[in-house]
Amino acid sequence: MDVSYLNDVGREAVQTIITMSAPVLLVSLIVGVIISLFQALTQIQENTLTFVPKMLSIYFMLLFSMPYMITKLQIFVDHLMQHIIHHI
Repeated sequence: MDVSYLNDVGREAVQTIITMSAPVLLVSLIVGVIISLFQALTQIQENTLTFVPKMLSIYFMLLFSMPYMITKLQIFVDHLMQHIIHHI
C-alpha cells in the first residue's frame, strides 16, 4: 500500500459519504427554506413549526433513500475488500 492508494481510498470514502447524505440534506434544506418563508410571510415565530416538519421530512427521506444508501455503502466496501484481497 502506498500513499496514492490511501489518498484514493480517502477520496472515495468522502465522495461516498457526500452522495449518501446529499438526498437527506437537500430535503432538509428545502423544507427549512419553505418553512422560513412561511414564517416570514405570516410572522409566526414558533420553534416547533420548524422542528417537527424537518424531523418528519428527514425521517421519511431516510426511509425512502435507505436502499440507495445501503447499495452505495455496499459498493464502496466491496471495492475496498477486493483491493485489500489483491494486495495481500
